[in-house]
Amino acid sequence: MTQQDIISQLQFELKQHQQRLKQLEYENSRLTLLNKRVNEQLDAALDGTGLCLWEQHIPTGNLTIFNQQWGHLLGFTREELPAHINSWKNNLHPEDKDWVIQAFESHVAGQAEIYQAVHRMVHKDGTVAWVSDRGRIIEYDINGEPLRIMGTHIDVTQEKRYEQDLARLALRDPLTNLLNRNALIDAFEQEKNTHSTHHGALYFIDLDGFKIINDHLGHRYGDTLLIHIANDICQVCDQLLSAADTTHNHQAPRHHVARFGGDEFVILAYYSNVERLTVLARTLLSHYQEPIDLEGETIKVGLSIGISLFDELDEFTNVCEQADKAMYSIKKHGKHNFLFW
Repeated sequence: MTQQDIISQLQFELKQHQQRLKQLEYENSRLTLLNKRVNEQLDAALDGTGLCLWEQHIPTGNLTIFNQQWGHLLGFTREELPAHINSWKNNLHPEDKDWVIQAFESHVAGQAEIYQAVHRMVHKDGTVAWVSDRGRIIEYDINGEPLRIMGTHIDVTQEKRYEQDLARLALRDPLTNLLNRNALIDAFEQEKNTHSTHHGALYFIDLDGFKIINDHLGHRYGDTLLIHIANDICQVCDQLLSAADTTHNHQAPRHHVARFGGDEFVILAYYSNVERLTVLARTLLSHYQEPIDLEGETIKVGLSIGISLFDELDEFTNVCEQADKAMYSIKKHGKHNFLFW
């Protein structure tokens, strides 16, 4: 083979390599573009569900967020909130911080198969965000020590608020926002189970003349009146019971106010001083001794109040029934008064 033949062969091979290189460059560009589009689609899918993909380098604590801007959930910029495990820890809600960090470190230490927690974080503006957080170790170093952990977190604030609203509706009167019957029974039983000295008084209050007002001025006005009276009852209880004698436990007496439906209100006061309980009843009555002005109308409404004292041996049903009977006795003998059972 002559020198010219060798040169020709080398030129031919060079041309083939150049063509192969161009093919590889084209293929690399195509795959890069495809990878970019796949990542964009993944990001869009994850962002659409509120799901955030994260990874932590355990020895340094550095965090990588793959599909969302770091700190966006809490209203911070990247400069304000470094992508580091300590930033995450520092923004955990104070009531959740200890147990959430314990759950995370338990997985890193090999004591739990995964890290999983639904917890609160504090937003830059002071509001609270709920997060469902999950993660697991995906890589260990040559010594068997955890190197990387990857996981997801999702903002579940709206779901939590909806859940809390449902719980509130289950325990609250929707008109006045007072406790309902079930919630008051739960409060009674909980106090009975958690306090060795369980005694107090239950006030059963029924409005006098409410049906006439409601029929004459309409249900909307009737609702306004119920809200007005509910607020009055709460204010009187807060003022008088908070100022009651606390020499035994140095705390204001516990009390709850509920609406049982219609025009029936109930006060559960964990206080047994009859003189003070009498003052509470008389103060409530004094608020409606004279006609009141409400939304441009002058109306006359009264309160019939039955009161039953109880201790740790009494059941709620019996206490409520006794107060109800005392209230009906008032209804039969002139109304707008109170009676102890």
